[in-house]
Amino acid sequence: MTDGRPTPDQEALSKIDTTVPHSARIWNYWMGGKDNYEVDRIAGDAYHEIAPNIETMAKASRVYLIRTVTFVARERGIRQFLDIGTGLPTYDNTHQVAQKVAPESRIVYVDNDPLVLRHAQALLTSTAEGVTDYVDADLHDPENILEAAGKILDFDKPVALMLMGILGHIQDYEEAKSIVSRLQAALPPGSYFVHYDSTDTDEELKRAQDGYDDTGAVPYVLRSPAQLAAYYEGLELLEPGIVSCPLWRPEPGTSPVPTDVYGGVAYKR
Repeated sequence: MTDGRPTPDQEALSKIDTTVPHSARIWNYWMGGKDNYEVDRIAGDAYHEIAPNIETMAKASRVYLIRTVTFVARERGIRQFLDIGTGLPTYDNTHQVAQKVAPESRIVYVDNDPLVLRHAQALLTSTAEGVTDYVDADLHDPENILEAAGKILDFDKPVALMLMGILGHIQDYEEAKSIVSRLQAALPPGSYFVHYDSTDTDEELKRAQDGYDDTGAVPYVLRSPAQLAAYYEGLELLEPGIVSCPLWRPEPGTSPVPTDVYGGVAYKR
């Protein structure tokens, strides 16, 4: 800027702490991305050494995102997406998947990580017919998210609310349920809830997560599939229910192998 004030990109860079590992950057590393630092790679490798399945989980979660977004866009006609906790861009991001099906789709990404903000420009691409935007907001304040998203999305029309691998960062379970409920309450009938989170279904994963939480990074709580089911209360859960992500409507002719990340898709009547 010509007046000497820092640009938003510069402000974001100044807030990035490269001395503490960060989940979005570690996930990026496991997915084969390059938007991470040495501290993230060290933490990621330590986690992988205890729980070698984690890279499989990371990649399975992206395949699940592709399938679920394609499903609600193609099969259910959804044209608006609120993707909260989007993380760093990798491949086949929500807007790319949705707008491949329906170029007029409108996508709002929400995150409050400075590195994600730095890369927001990469996300802010769209077809000429659609819209892609980014909101810098905190999941702990769902009302603020809804207010900001409402400038882009029409909450009188169906929306796909996406909470993909983010609710484990809400350490208090009752608060996590409350946040989900408040977000879902703002959705009009005909909307969808699309979700996944890592689960406590593997002892190696639990040990690796304990070690990760001790690094000073924002902790992530592994919860049981039964606990995750509470996020869907009051909605119509679609078949096959809440399952290991590779088992959610796999491509015909494939032989999916379950892993310790569970999700589902639900409909709001």
